[in-house]
Amino acid sequence: MNQLDFAGRTAAITGGAMGIGLAVAQRLVSGGAKVALWDRDEKALAQAKAALGGSALTWQLDVADASAVSRATQATADAFGGLDILVCSAGITGPNVPLADYPVDDWKRVFDVNVHGVFLCNRAAVPLMRKSDYGRIVNIASVAGKEGNPNASAYSASKAAVIGLTKSLGKELAKTGIRVNCVTPAAVRTAIFDQMTQQHIDFMLSKIPVGRFGSVDEIAALVCWLATEECSFSTGAVFDLSGGRATY
Repeated sequence: MNQLDFAGRTAAITGGAMGIGLAVAQRLVSGGAKVALWDRDEKALAQAKAALGGSALTWQLDVADASAVSRATQATADAFGGLDILVCSAGITGPNVPLADYPVDDWKRVFDVNVHGVFLCNRAAVPLMRKSDYGRIVNIASVAGKEGNPNASAYSASKAAVIGLTKSLGKELAKTGIRVNCVTPAAVRTAIFDQMTQQHIDFMLSKIPVGRFGSVDEIAALVCWLATEECSFSTGAVFDLSGGRATY
């Protein structure tokens, strides 16, 4: 594993208790960062904190709750003396059904978590980063947001929205010291697979030329580089991690 320098840096990671979020947290901590994990799962948060040697700050919240996001952001900044890095990894898939059969409440919930949650967390972090004129925001989108997966209309559309949000915010902040980028992984075997049908999982694998799913460590490696000071000229950009699937 390449060692990146995060000495003196502070970070908040949504969905940080497991999967990609936890893999990112482990790399950040190994590089010297102070890390806050934001997640809905209280038990998983406790396990993640233990896995990180007890060093992480944990905060139980729903990223779709604006008040909870505001409180978590301020608590993290108070504990760490600021906020340098935000990684938005929290997300849900929603059901795998045709659009004509898609339950309205499920559609709204996917957008609440995947889009509104990213918006709320980015919105809360930017003022803190402006104070020091430094920040790195990395939003986790998906190759589905670029290509669209059948029977996953809400997920595909929500991840397309994350890409658009990232591009917009990156341009807004381009003349500051804040950089905003997103990554678009193909399928990565995490607990999110529990929300999908086997037929949909098989479809996603069939689309990956490399012939396998990505690993959380592979995603975390790129996310963490985007969170470094060295990532100074890329902003509003989309970085693929698709095993050859992405065509643009």
